[in-house]
Amino acid sequence: MRWGLIVLFLTISLGGSYLAIWLRPKGEDVERYTYEVLKTYPHDPEAFTQGLVYENGILWESTGRLGESSIRKTKLETGEIIKKVDLADDLFGEGLALLNDQLYQLTWKNGIAIVYDRDLNKVSEFKYDGQGWGLTTNGTDLIFSDGSTVIKFLDPKTFEERRSIRVRRPGGRRVGQLNELECTGPNGRIYANRYLSDTIYEIDPDTGDVTKLIDLSGLWPTSERPLDGVLNGIAINTETKKILVTGKLCPSVWELRLFPEKTARATPID
Repeated sequence: MRWGLIVLFLTISLGGSYLAIWLRPKGEDVERYTYEVLKTYPHDPEAFTQGLVYENGILWESTGRLGESSIRKTKLETGEIIKKVDLADDLFGEGLALLNDQLYQLTWKNGIAIVYDRDLNKVSEFKYDGQGWGLTTNGTDLIFSDGSTVIKFLDPKTFEERRSIRVRRPGGRRVGQLNELECTGPNGRIYANRYLSDTIYEIDPDTGDVTKLIDLSGLWPTSERPLDGVLNGIAINTETKKILVTGKLCPSVWELRLFPEKTARATPID
């Protein structure tokens, strides 16, 4: 009788463990990171931020909304706008990338990418199919998101697709609504805002696998946001190697240090 009860107990326990594993939400085993705010910089609260690039103390920014879209050059420390170029009223600005001394700006539903020099003089433009959301570069390709689960790697001269990846969390669950993008370098990971989420996804550029989730909950409290205020805008401070983030209609740009949630803040992971 006793051995029968023991066997029954072990069967239930092991079965329960397997059931718990089976029922666990897919993607739960992705390492989650949290943050510490190192610095807060001023940001134009009227800017509907769509794309963000940092270089040598300068923030290059693409803003959206019909009749309000622009590309601008701003001082990070002060928020001062050095130069701003407005888009035509029928163009909705989106993602932004800086590659080979040229700035590439997407538009949302217009299918047009505008190319500028560093003085924000228009150089040329390209056509593309579908929507434009996020844009970044690994130093060779333009890396493009269209709001789907797919990230495309494009030729910067022709805008033709070289290859693509489909973004997935462990277990195969696809991740869509990938918005503003940032890449950490030639062989670096891709960071992506997910629209209407306070989570940044770190993505393997070769496989599309989500390798890290960065939870920015509480960084910009919901009670302090305007109606359309969502986190959007990622850049890397090349001097400090830390991440810069902001949002649409957000009054601040934050420089963050990232930590695994299970790691004490005294031991940062850079």
